[in-house]
Amino acid sequence: MSQNAQPLPGTDDVDAVTRAVLTASRVLVAVSARSLAAMEDAVTLPQFRLLVVLSTQGATKLVVLAEQLGVNPSTAMRMIDRLIAAGLASRQVNPGNRRENFLELTAAGRRIVDEATARRRDEIAAIVARVTPDQRQALVDALTAFAEAGGEPAAPTGTDLYPLGWPEPATS
Repeated sequence: MSQNAQPLPGTDDVDAVTRAVLTASRVLVAVSARSLAAMEDAVTLPQFRLLVVLSTQGATKLVVLAEQLGVNPSTAMRMIDRLIAAGLASRQVNPGNRRENFLELTAAGRRIVDEATARRRDEIAAIVARVTPDQRQALVDALTAFAEAGGEPAAPTGTDLYPLGWPEPATS
């Protein structure tokens, strides 16, 4: 099938779906970039991703953080050092093993995550509001299937959504 050809109704065209997802991902990346740009360049997208992981994991060891981000521990260390210097994260000694450190968000880091996520959620809601109700249900069905196929757990329903759809961590 040529690049501009449309699939016939009822046919299964992986290429057409892939193009549609890539196009939609450009919209989502733009929304994400704008939500961070509104934060006056406080963090880069990779740094924001690290803050989101810390916000969902709570106090975390460096090796776990690196694994969650899909980077080497040395890369995660450089990222976390910059965030600590900016006052967005902190390093605490593990009281159970003084050779280990736990990394966690500061109040300023939590504010960045909360504000950027609220901006992102508002902009996505405005886009979704321009979609017809029938298309919204089809969008929910398609995105749910896509997320499941990608191994992403379902986001909780209601108002308890947290950054990037992860549930808010339990607080003690």
